[in-house]
Amino acid sequence: MKKMTLAISLLAAFFVADARVTELGTGREVMWDMERIAALGGGAALRLHHPEQREVAMVHDAPWEGNVCCYHTVLRDDVNYKMYYRGSAYKLPGYKNHQVVCYAESDDGVVWRKPKLGLCEYGGSKANNIILKNDGKQAAHNFSPFFDRNPACKPEEKYKAVAGEGKSGLAGFVSPDGIHWRKIREKPLITKGAFDSQNIVFWDTARGCYVTYYRTFWKGPDGKRLRGIQWATSSDFLAWSDPKWVSYDTESPNDQLYTNAIHPYDRVPGMYVGFPKRFTEGRCSVYDTSGAGGIPGVSDGVFMSSRDGARFRRWSEAFLRPGLQHERWINRNNMIAWGFVQTKSAIPGCPDELSLYSTENYYSLNSPNRLRRMTIRLDGFVSVNAPWRGGSVTTKPLTFAAAPGGKPTRLLLNASTSGAGFVRCEIRTADGAPIPGFTRAESKEIYGDEIDLAMAWTGGADVKSLAGRPITLHFELKDADIYSYRFGE
Repeated sequence: MKKMTLAISLLAAFFVADARVTELGTGREVMWDMERIAALGGGAALRLHHPEQREVAMVHDAPWEGNVCCYHTVLRDDVNYKMYYRGSAYKLPGYKNHQVVCYAESDDGVVWRKPKLGLCEYGGSKANNIILKNDGKQAAHNFSPFFDRNPACKPEEKYKAVAGEGKSGLAGFVSPDGIHWRKIREKPLITKGAFDSQNIVFWDTARGCYVTYYRTFWKGPDGKRLRGIQWATSSDFLAWSDPKWVSYDTESPNDQLYTNAIHPYDRVPGMYVGFPKRFTEGRCSVYDTSGAGGIPGVSDGVFMSSRDGARFRRWSEAFLRPGLQHERWINRNNMIAWGFVQTKSAIPGCPDELSLYSTENYYSLNSPNRLRRMTIRLDGFVSVNAPWRGGSVTTKPLTFAAAPGGKPTRLLLNASTSGAGFVRCEIRTADGAPIPGFTRAESKEIYGDEIDLAMAWTGGADVKSLAGRPITLHFELKDADIYSYRFGE
């Protein structure tokens, strides 16, 4: 009972509004919603960006895989990059209709290999990458692991996972190495929900608790049964708070969200991002001859973010469109894997980027499906953008911390301009008065494309004299994007 009370209090803490001045310290602030933005002026607006398609990361062509491999998880632990997914086939000639959990690994998040683990027999051999087979309760249908960074985690439980077991609930698993797994107990962790999709759990370092987001159904305003998301918290992975519905900003329609792919964004502690697969039921493209499993529909990927884990700002425009590939217009494609990783850019001299992964060729009756890698710049999901005619953005009040050791402190932007565009900044008091030395007239026009682009004024770039003082930032920009900002060396 004590553990359950703590779990409930953790959930309630997410809803506590913080009306104080934002204490940024040396942390990073992203431009993803209006929560920390006081005003947009001129032609400035929030702009959703889209990932760039890269190479095929995985072809599911092994006999134990097939054309409906999905519910991928990608993570980076202390050893390497790891991938988990369901191996499964649906009416694909030469393949059995089955479900197994498969494991792959990579040294760079780009090139993946399927090790022969020798754990599970398939077709008379253990020379495969299967780590789990169905045990009669469908655990292999949607096995979803994570690397537990809880400092109190037991070494033999450094990897944890959940899996839906039909109507009985969400089961919990643990592992010392991410390969050898056991159930943590026979009793399900959570029993209120549907659990027939990718249900995820992670440790939130910023809030010091485990968080789960999982599939369930609800009735829309017209009485239609819709796929939705509930969530709960736990202090120990075993006792969970009562579930709550995820809520959205008022502009979000009643979409069918097939998966959620919600994950902490570690570059901004406390920030969550999500990449739900949006399912538009009843649509069927001319390229789909699969029969759609009896439930036709087309899918794309959307983006959402949250600062409290409870209420999300969800974009109605697609983050990931099906695009020109005909197979991505087949039923249930474009599912974005849970987890994204930081990887090296293929362009020499360019900064690291974020890699995400999505399914294609799902339900094809001619060949196995695939997983494709996509990339986007660090913090690059949403920006404040201004066209050539210009615009402005003003932040709400904040404080920042000076660089240690008396070193100069700079205002650093993750920003991109054209060759003719620019960004400049006026630093103001909390009530909007320009601060001498940092006024618009003294601000230099900064241009370039950097993750840390330093702002400057005629008196220099050092702003440490303003550390600890409530301020607001007023940016003027022209043909430019600002993704995030921070104060640092």
